Amino acid sequence: MAPGRRCDQPMDGFSHACLAGRGACGHAIGMFIVTEADAAAIRAVFDQEGELSAAIELRRRFPGIADNAKARACARSIAGWTPRPARPRPVTRLRPPKSF
Repeated sequence: MAPGRRCDQPMDGFSHACLAGRGACGHAIGMFIVTEADAAAIRAVFDQEGELSAAIELRRRFPGIADNAKARACARSIAGWTPRPARPRPVTRLRPPKSF
């Protein structure tokens, strides 16, 4: 936090939230969380209608993104994601191990 600046004062165009009354600002204010459902919807729009429509869908779901260029970059990035692979199942032994 800049000296002489309160936590509730905006910096760099973002409004900052305070952490637990200590006067410290959060470090990840410009981040947002994309659920798998949001990502799937954005990917579907990107595949069917193109990048601009995907950016519009992204801005509809995340109204805090005001810049079209950033929305298009985020939409391209999300469209390139692949779903996470399923976690491997644990091995179940059918027979107890042989003792030597």
